[in-house]
Amino acid sequence: MFQESRWKNFLSYVGPGFLVSTAYIDPGSMENDLQAGASYTFEQLWVILIGFIFALIIQMLAANLGISTGKHLSELCKAEYPKFVKYCLWLLAEFAVICADIPEVIGTAFALNILLHIPVWTGVLITGLNTLLLLGLQRYGVRKLELVISIMILVIAACFFGEMGYVKPPAGAVIKGLFVPKLSGQGAVGNAIALLGTLIVPHNLFLHSALVLCRKVPGSVRGVNDACRYYLIESGFALVVAFLINIAFVSVSGTVCSANNISDETTNQCNNLTLGSAPFLLKNVLGGSSSTIYAIALLASGQSSTITGTYAGQFIMQGFLDLKMKKWIRNLMTRCIAIAPSLIVSIIGGSKGAAQLIIISSIVLSFELPFAVIPLLKFSGSTSKMGPHKNSIYIMVISWILGVAFTGFNVYYLITAFVGWLIHNKLPKIANVFVGIIVFPLMLVYVLAILYLTFRKDTAVTFIEPIMLDHPVVQNNMEHGLSNSCEVVEADRIPYREDLADIQLPE
Repeated sequence: MFQESRWKNFLSYVGPGFLVSTAYIDPGSMENDLQAGASYTFEQLWVILIGFIFALIIQMLAANLGISTGKHLSELCKAEYPKFVKYCLWLLAEFAVICADIPEVIGTAFALNILLHIPVWTGVLITGLNTLLLLGLQRYGVRKLELVISIMILVIAACFFGEMGYVKPPAGAVIKGLFVPKLSGQGAVGNAIALLGTLIVPHNLFLHSALVLCRKVPGSVRGVNDACRYYLIESGFALVVAFLINIAFVSVSGTVCSANNISDETTNQCNNLTLGSAPFLLKNVLGGSSSTIYAIALLASGQSSTITGTYAGQFIMQGFLDLKMKKWIRNLMTRCIAIAPSLIVSIIGGSKGAAQLIIISSIVLSFELPFAVIPLLKFSGSTSKMGPHKNSIYIMVISWILGVAFTGFNVYYLITAFVGWLIHNKLPKIANVFVGIIVFPLMLVYVLAILYLTFRKDTAVTFIEPIMLDHPVVQNNMEHGLSNSCEVVEADRIPYREDLADIQLPE
């Protein structure tokens, strides 16, 4: 009976981790995974492994932050930072949502191109309309819609797992790629950063810290600890599934494109691999229907990621500005902003240009990550924010090491890539001087902003002491998760947040 009760309690917390995990198998992740496999075979699998380890840690920290404080990340940023810093963080977070939406726009456009044989730029325009259709369907229950989309995403996962069984990637090379760091070949560093940018997206941290507030959590030390543990298990399972799907993408692409007996046609396809040309990877399993099934799954991937972006945008706006929009207005606004660069690039550069834009947006997301991760790490280890629930020194040391490593990796690439471009471009010297005068100060501002967030001392105290009930027996019952009398049953629970963008999730 006790085990049944704990299992029932765990199921009541299931949901946020799976919703968040859809961002890890969106069109941007697919694009970067497939290109990493085609260009570097299995050499960049270690980037995905480290990325998912870091993702699990910081998603756990985000969930714990929301549970322990009763506030989500953007609300705590608003309470902690001066007005100018607060608005800068808000703009960066909104820009991150837009950058994350670009791969969804282009991925949907590629899917429509495969299904309906329309130009990519036309598909980009249609994405604004299909977003309204998606939001219209949510009135029938977002949980049912998410279930359908998850099943469709699992279709493509099953396809790639089936293809893995057919092409049989070398186990030794895959294991070596997972555990032996290596970056060789032109553009390897940029592709690795793009991989990290699609694996760890800033808006997911704001999203996860808010979604957990839509559950009723007992207001005791044990209740909070149980909730943190349940969310860790749920998020861990969801992220492991997403990790395996990403491994399948890279393994299939790497195996097919590195085979000794591939045809010239396949070689050309691998050299120009985009989301639009990827169905050839599945022909061994699906035959002539590979394009249709791939396109349907790609469409589902893009639309499921749209849901997470919409909710994240609502939480960010509500937390920083105390402002909420209707979901359809919020989604349409974000989508229209994302459509503009996607449309311009797809018209000028075609499919290849649109695919490159996904890589660029992923790199931008990677550079924006410190402005969400650093506040999260600081708040998670702060007594003034978390009280007795602040994270252990071991978790904080590991998360800070990974956070500093990722940030240093980004700064190194930013400086070396720009200096390399200055040296090798064909612009007149005077033009290079002016570009340097503009860009180098911006780099300095970027580094100084990161240092400011890292070393600034927190001042706001937001932790609220839990209710201490007068009767010792009642207090003991609350701490051990036992029922109290009807007079205090409402006092032993932290009020859940009904104000968060009208999320339709179970209590």
